[in-house]
Amino acid sequence: MPKLLGFTLLGALLPGLGLIVGGRRKLGAFVLTVFLALVGVAAYVALTRRDEVIAAAVVPSRLLITSVLIAALAFFWIVVVVGSHRSLRPATGGTGGRVGGALFVGVLCFAIAAPAAVGVQTVLAQRTLVQDVFQAQGESKSATRPTTVNVKDPWADRPRLNLLLLGGDDAPSRQGVRTDTVIVASIDTRTGNTSLISMPRNLTFMPFPADSPLRRFYPDGFGKEGLSLDGRLEWMLTAMYQNIPDAHPGILGPSDNEGADVVKQSVGEATGLKLDYYLQVNLQSFPEIVDALGGITVNVNERVAMGGISSSHIPPKEWIEPGPKQHLDGRHALWFARGRYGADDDQRQVRQRCVIKAIVDAADPQTLVTKYKAIAKAGQHLLRTDIPQELLPAMVELALKVKSATVSNVTLDAEKLRLKYLHPDYKALRDTVQTAIDADPAPANTPVTPNTPVTPTTPTATRKPTTPTTTPPPGPTQNLADACAYRPSGDQPR
Repeated sequence: MPKLLGFTLLGALLPGLGLIVGGRRKLGAFVLTVFLALVGVAAYVALTRRDEVIAAAVVPSRLLITSVLIAALAFFWIVVVVGSHRSLRPATGGTGGRVGGALFVGVLCFAIAAPAAVGVQTVLAQRTLVQDVFQAQGESKSATRPTTVNVKDPWADRPRLNLLLLGGDDAPSRQGVRTDTVIVASIDTRTGNTSLISMPRNLTFMPFPADSPLRRFYPDGFGKEGLSLDGRLEWMLTAMYQNIPDAHPGILGPSDNEGADVVKQSVGEATGLKLDYYLQVNLQSFPEIVDALGGITVNVNERVAMGGISSSHIPPKEWIEPGPKQHLDGRHALWFARGRYGADDDQRQVRQRCVIKAIVDAADPQTLVTKYKAIAKAGQHLLRTDIPQELLPAMVELALKVKSATVSNVTLDAEKLRLKYLHPDYKALRDTVQTAIDADPAPANTPVTPNTPVTPTTPTATRKPTTPTTTPPPGPTQNLADACAYRPSGDQPR
C-alpha cells in the first residue's frame, strides 16, 4: 500500500510517470512529454513575455479561452491521476487497500480541482470587470475622447497620456453629484513618469476651448458676477459636473457621461493639456476597493477629522491621529482623503495624492493574485471611464512603467495664480503646468517632441480685469515620495 500510494502521488506530481510505472509506457511517455513541454512553454513565456501575458488579462475573448483551458487541463490531469492509480493497483488487492487508495486519489483530485475552480472564477471575475467598466470604442458614447485607437502602437504619436481623475460624491442620501476631487495625471508614455495636478474644487470662471459649444454660453468661463460666497457654490468647478448638463443637456453631443465630458473640456483648457480619458471614482464605494487590497499604508502628519462640519462648529467624533506608516482600512482611508474639518483644500489635495500613491504601492502582484476576486468586484462598483477596451493592453503595459517610475506633484502657487480669487489667472496656470511637464527628463537616446504651444483664452470686454500675468518660477514639482513622507507639524487641529 505505501508503495502504491507513493507512485500514485508521484504520478500526480509528474503526470504520465504513474502510467509508465504501471506498464502503460507509450501512453505514459506521451503524457509526460506533453506535461514537460507545457511547463517549458509556461516558464519561457513567464520569463520573456510577462508584459504580454499581463496585457492579455484585459482582453475578454482571451480571458474566456483561458478559463476554458484551465478547466480542461484540470479535467485531463484528474483523468491521468485516476488512470495512473488504476494501472498501479494490483488486481488482487483487498477491500481495505481499494478503499484507502480511492480516498487518497479523491484527495489528490480535490487538490487539483479546487485551485482550478478558483482560477476559473478569478479569470471570469476579471472578464466581468473588463466588460462592465470598459466598453468597446464603437459601443460607448463620448464627446471628448480620441475618436480612433491605434491598437498596435497607441503611443506612437502620443508622448504623453493625460487622464482626468474624478472623485464623485454621489450617494442615495445626496441630491446630484459633486466632483470634490479633480486631478489630472499626465503620464510620459516612454518612461512612465507621472505628474499629478490637483485642481482646487472652488475654482470659478473655469474656461472652455474656443471650439466648444459651451464657449457660446460661457464666453468668460463658468461663473457669475455679483454673487455672495454661498451663491458662488453653484458656479464652482465642483458644481460643473451636475449643473452644466442640467442646464444644457446634450450640448456636447452623444455621451454616456455628460458631466465628465464637460469637466474634461474645461480642465483641459484651464491646464493647457488635451485630456484623453477620464476615470471617475464613486467615493461611496472607495472603502470597498481599499479593503479588497487589504488596506493602505500612509504617513499621517496631522490629525485628520472623521466627520464634523466646520461652518456649523460641529466637531468630529473621531480623529485619525498622526503617526508614521499607519495602515488604514477602507473607512479610515476615505476619511483620510476627504476629511476637511480644521483643514483647507490644499491639505486635502496633498492627502488625496498620497492615497493614490498608497493604492499604487498596495497593488503588488501577491495582493492582486490572492485577493483579486474581491478587487474585481469592488472595481465594478467603483469605476466609470471612457477608456475603450481596445486600449487596455497598452494601458496595462504603461501602468507597469508608472509603478516603477516617478510620480510627482505639480505645485500650484495659489497666491500667484489667484486660485482663491473670483477670476483665477488661467494663463499663468497653463504656464506652470507646461513648465513642470517640460522639466520631466526624457529617457536616454529618445528625441524630445516639441510641445504644442498653448493658446490662452481670449478675455472679452465684459470680463473684469485681473492683475498682469507673470510667468511662474520653473520646475514646480515635488516627488510624492517626499511629499508623503512623515513630517508632522507642531500645530494640530483640535
